[in-house]
Amino acid sequence: MSRVLIIGCGGVASVAIRKCCQISDVFTELCIASRTRAKCDALAAKLTGSTSTKITTAQVNADDVSQLIDLIRSYKPDLVMNIALPYQDLTIMDACLACGVNYMDTANYEPEDTDDPSWRTVYEKRCAEAGFSAYFDYSWQWAYRDKFEKAGLTALLGCGFDPGVTQAYCAYALKHEFDSIDTIDILDCNGGDHGYPFATNFNPEVNLREVSAPGSYWENGHWVEVPAMSIKREYHFDRVGDKDMYLLHHEEIESLAQNIPGVKRIRFFMTFGQSYLTHMKCLENVGMLSTTPVQFEGHDIVPIKFLKELLPDPASLGPRTHGKTNIGCIFTGHKNGKPHTYYIYNVCDHQECYREVESQAISYTTGVPAMCGALMLLTGKWNTPGVHTVEEFDPDPFLMALDQYGLPRSESRTPALVD
Repeated sequence: MSRVLIIGCGGVASVAIRKCCQISDVFTELCIASRTRAKCDALAAKLTGSTSTKITTAQVNADDVSQLIDLIRSYKPDLVMNIALPYQDLTIMDACLACGVNYMDTANYEPEDTDDPSWRTVYEKRCAEAGFSAYFDYSWQWAYRDKFEKAGLTALLGCGFDPGVTQAYCAYALKHEFDSIDTIDILDCNGGDHGYPFATNFNPEVNLREVSAPGSYWENGHWVEVPAMSIKREYHFDRVGDKDMYLLHHEEIESLAQNIPGVKRIRFFMTFGQSYLTHMKCLENVGMLSTTPVQFEGHDIVPIKFLKELLPDPASLGPRTHGKTNIGCIFTGHKNGKPHTYYIYNVCDHQECYREVESQAISYTTGVPAMCGALMLLTGKWNTPGVHTVEEFDPDPFLMALDQYGLPRSESRTPALVD
């Protein structure tokens, strides 16, 4: 029996909440909290009568540590699931430390204001020392390691699909398939079609920042950074077909480079259609992806926030999205002194997700792992104090939970490799 506070009520949070309610013997009580309480109330009303989980709601500004502390102390949860924005990771971690509660999220910290001078000083130092220029990295949350360890608390970072499941796939491959891993290619394919000329499958601010940033990969002990979308490959994805994919910087590369011993190269690829890339480049060229405020009719507006208001809400894409996703990892390495290859992946159908939880597969493939990660923490399977990424824990119970609750794995030991 457990009591869980979920901060956030967007598309991913909605999936995680619905999946938690399917396991009411573990998730006996949930509090859904968001800046807009009406969204929480609407979801709670929709779930009433379909689960024995007791659901309450609350309003909270997750940028305000004092509000978070008041809510946590009032509700007294066993776990705080942060499924809000990555901008709020640090404030929620601060509140969890103050209240003595375990923490988890689905994406690592990045600042909302990339022009903030104090953040910029640290960022520019990291760029020079680490060798990559993405706005998001683990350093801000890894700085909490000693605090969580001394408090006897666990903070689980990035427990979505990528990051998250992809890291569990890496831990599983190292545990069961390889004596040593040489290369890892993480492939994220969305073969779905929502019918819009241009829309993002999750928060537009986060999505467009990620995609428009320079790409980077880990090779022979250091980062290699390349211009955005400059490395393209075509790959045939099981149950999806041939797709163009592009190398991106992605956060799990940073932790995997530290936690997979001897790995020589780690890359991340994501598929994009030409229409998406053309729209994004046009928006970037006219300044619409900027996070720097501009004056418009006497008001300061942030271009990318204004763009977010114009684009379709990702949570609205579910009923109109058809097709499948395919996300997984291809490994090369050695087993018993012989070369070995292995591919582990999941295929998820957009319409099947919508029939189950009224969501498209992008939110589903993030929300289900968030629930499974919470399940690991609440049942004591993952309980090492400190700040940890998914690959640092035993992957077996986590992958078994994914198999059971909607994201079963597929495997190949003769995959086509990415050149």
